[in-house]
Amino acid sequence: MNRHDATKQFHSGGDRFAELLEESRPVELPTPDTETPMVSRSVRLPLDTYERVRAAADARGIGVTTLMRQWIEAGLADLDDSATVSLADVRRAIASLAHPSAA
Repeated sequence: MNRHDATKQFHSGGDRFAELLEESRPVELPTPDTETPMVSRSVRLPLDTYERVRAAADARGIGVTTLMRQWIEAGLADLDDSATVSLADVRRAIASLAHPSAA
């Protein structure tokens, strides 16, 4: 059944829609990649800025949102003098300075 037909069934108030729901298979949702609860926020960026971020993420082999989260966390760490930085992050930072075209 397509979306239009399902909508008609729903609005008609008939029992057929309830039967369709009972016949449906359960859907497995993707497993979150972290135990930490996440909050989704929308950020408006100019297209050229987004494309630069996407290229930087691609060069690192990670997703855009992962890279943005890393940058936000790094910026917040700069505000807190007691924050610790992982050795892997330090190495990535040094490597990006050595190869500025990858950023």
